[in-house]
Amino acid sequence: MIVYRTREDLIQHLKTWQDQGKTIGLVPTMGALHEGHASLVKRACGENDMVVVTIFVNPTQFNDPSDLENYPRPLDRDLELLQSMEVNIAFTPSVREMYPEEDHRTFDLGGLDQVLEGAFRKGHFTGVAQIVSKLFALIGPTRAYFGQKDFQQLVIVRRLVELLQSNIEIVPCPIVREEDGLAMSSRNALLSEDQRKAAPFIHQTLRMAREKRGTMSPEEVRKWVFSRFQNQTLMSLEYFDIVEDRGLVPVTDWNEPVNKVGCIAVQLGRVRLIDNLIFN
Repeated sequence: MIVYRTREDLIQHLKTWQDQGKTIGLVPTMGALHEGHASLVKRACGENDMVVVTIFVNPTQFNDPSDLENYPRPLDRDLELLQSMEVNIAFTPSVREMYPEEDHRTFDLGGLDQVLEGAFRKGHFTGVAQIVSKLFALIGPTRAYFGQKDFQQLVIVRRLVELLQSNIEIVPCPIVREEDGLAMSSRNALLSEDQRKAAPFIHQTLRMAREKRGTMSPEEVRKWVFSRFQNQTLMSLEYFDIVEDRGLVPVTDWNEPVNKVGCIAVQLGRVRLIDNLIFN
């Protein structure tokens, strides 16, 4: 595996692959890699001639400065993991390398950036679109791999590909969970012992909510989930909604012929966790 830190060096290497007609798989990450990331990398390695994994904590998608400051950055450990998986290139640029000047671009995301996460993290998805569009232009991948844990991000990246009129294939990869159901996340490492014990309550609630489709309307399920969190002392519910999987429009009837996803965000101490579950 070769580690590149500058765009110029990366471009020179990629040109050799492109001239040879090789397919390129891209796995964009913010580091602090875990088995969820590893599942994306394994799939990319199995479906492409060459694989690039990027590790970059993108400042433009953080609306909370303390969240950016506290985000884990175990780079040496991350590179060891990627080396063991036979990744071809790891790209670990600095902020100055990716943003030599301020990026003022905005994107017409069709309102997808205004709901769920977007309602609580103003500007977050503009930052996501900025960095993803930069990586797409720089690397020119055949396929790009995104985890379904960040479900709204996946929907928005698909929208971004349409805006860019790109032929990059976006490959969604299933959520990888701990044995107790907690969705794997880089932020899990920031949880205290008590918080970590409490965290599986999130996935448990999603599963129970899905089981109530036969006896409750979507709106009644929403109210039931909110009531579940009222007695929690360690965590508070930011949002829960059941939406269709393309336009993120709230579902009002179980009979609607759309794919339905329950999406949730919870504040657990200073750590913010998100999760989702297919409700079909």
